[in-house]
Amino acid sequence: MKILRVYGAVLAALIMIFAFVLPTFADFAGSVKGDKEAVKEAIKKPSYSPYVDRNFPTMVLWGDTHLHTSLSLDARAFGATLGPEEAYRLARGEVVTASHGERVKLSRPLDWLVVADHSDAMGAMNKIVAGDPNLMRDPTIKDWYDRIAKGGESALMATMDIIQTFTEGKTPDVIMKDSFANSIWSRYLETAEEYNDPGRFTAMIGYEWTSTPGGNNLHRNVLYRGDADEARQMLPYTAADSVNPEDLWKWMKSYEDKTGGQVLTLAHNGNLSNGIMFPMINPETGKPLTKEYVEARIRWEPLYEVTQIKGDGEAHPTLSPNDEFADYETWDLSNLGPVFKKPEMLQYEYAREALKNGLKLEQKLGTNPYKFGMVGSTDSHTGLATAEEENFFGKHSGKEPKPGRWNALVAAMGEVKIYGWEQVASGYAAVWTTENTREAIFDAMKRKEVYGTTGPRMTVWFFGGWDFEAGDARQRTPGQVGYAKGVSMGGDLRNAPKGKGPTFLVAALKDPYSGNLDRIQIVKGWLDGRSKTHEKVYDVVWGDADKRKPGADGMLAPVGNTVDVADATWTNTIGDPELITVWKDPDFDPLFKAFYYARVIEIPTPRWTAYDAKRYGVKMDPKVPMTTQERAYTSPIWYTP
Repeated sequence: MKILRVYGAVLAALIMIFAFVLPTFADFAGSVKGDKEAVKEAIKKPSYSPYVDRNFPTMVLWGDTHLHTSLSLDARAFGATLGPEEAYRLARGEVVTASHGERVKLSRPLDWLVVADHSDAMGAMNKIVAGDPNLMRDPTIKDWYDRIAKGGESALMATMDIIQTFTEGKTPDVIMKDSFANSIWSRYLETAEEYNDPGRFTAMIGYEWTSTPGGNNLHRNVLYRGDADEARQMLPYTAADSVNPEDLWKWMKSYEDKTGGQVLTLAHNGNLSNGIMFPMINPETGKPLTKEYVEARIRWEPLYEVTQIKGDGEAHPTLSPNDEFADYETWDLSNLGPVFKKPEMLQYEYAREALKNGLKLEQKLGTNPYKFGMVGSTDSHTGLATAEEENFFGKHSGKEPKPGRWNALVAAMGEVKIYGWEQVASGYAAVWTTENTREAIFDAMKRKEVYGTTGPRMTVWFFGGWDFEAGDARQRTPGQVGYAKGVSMGGDLRNAPKGKGPTFLVAALKDPYSGNLDRIQIVKGWLDGRSKTHEKVYDVVWGDADKRKPGADGMLAPVGNTVDVADATWTNTIGDPELITVWKDPDFDPLFKAFYYARVIEIPTPRWTAYDAKRYGVKMDPKVPMTTQERAYTSPIWYTP
């Protein structure tokens, strides 16, 4: 009887279902036969599935805009033997053998990579190291060959001479011939096409223009949207052609005019420019920047590489004394000349100060030349895009893993000496996009919907608008509400509605391989009515919120530290795995230009030096940092009255 009762209940339920479903199906079937437009309209209606017809970026793609291989003159002189092929293979997740024999693999594949070798004498060092008889007739090249062949300190000094020579545009003519450059560039392009796999892995085409007048770093990477057929129509621009960025921008325009393609460029290491990376006075003319300069700069340079192996460039403690996190992996001794740095140079070297000065220039000239998005990348000269602390293969091949690398010279420039422990295991670029193709990644870069990290792959959302509410932070799909109510990182807010201030939806999800999250901060900069710039860092959401509260001074207590340096490990018993909030600017003035960006801070974790100390059983000097607080920087959102 029990079975019959169950059977009867099921049968009744089925009858009810068919009673409701069959008429609906019949109506739908009728509409298919009689009204095709009605079918189209029915399909357009919101689906039960929230993932249907989403037309906004839903994926974060991880990559590196700045990797050197043996094709770079200095990388090969330092001992790199890996070429673009090995670089792409490692990035795709394969095991490769590094130049000094160590096998290496990334924890997870990257989604895209730009092999950005120096354009000056690209590929020539392979022939120099091989002792090509035609090149040995040049006394400068013969001297390089002899000193590199001796190895050790002699090879290091030869490499430093090589770097100085080509960055000053004085590379010997014999290795700058167009015929040779064409053959190397064509081979590079063929390799990029071979490894480019739309939808799975993107091999973006690019190179580095390495201008260093007087030792001042003005380096920029040039990235292409298109394919090899476009890129091969013009050879890359070199420092031998010009060391003036304005001439690079002219070359970029001529490239686009000739090919119909698109290119962009992004600078790096303003901290090594001795005050001329983000100028207010044009270094070439000695006069204030012009309308033509500022318009050209932002037209061609929508991004800035804010963190990498030669130091972090977001902020400086001298410029931001109230920012407890400003002094992070700071390289501020000199340029590459070396000419020692003066304090007044700093304000023209760091991203946050440039963003503030950009507001001034916009007020004066009508265009903000420093309205850039922010990414991280490695600048590794090993062919290996390694930015993880536990998997760090160094700046160049001479500093691949070995017991004494922490205290060995990385570079020697006159009185300035950089030692192994000062290298930064940083960083990566994150791109919000809709698909993994050259075009989609390039377009995301152009609209600045990107962010940079010092290595971890945390997912970060940042939206600005006028109508975000606390309840929006309870959404499990921040993008859904973020795009519906506001603009994403890299976007603009204009003309505040009367009585409203900007609201921001910000969220971060930890990298599963890395530390929990300490906090999310929003960094604000603004220009007041007297044309004076200001900044303020707000802690907007933080981990362990049930235990930590801001003090009377408004400062949030440190999250703590679980790092066991001797064992190079930590526990995720502090901080939170995810953070999300809606924040409203409490100090907003609708008359003042402003920008906002999010900075996500992890809890302390072991630095690469701690991993080396454990693995090799070495004791390092007390001055060597053993812990780090990794971070992410989003592109800003700007407010314009």
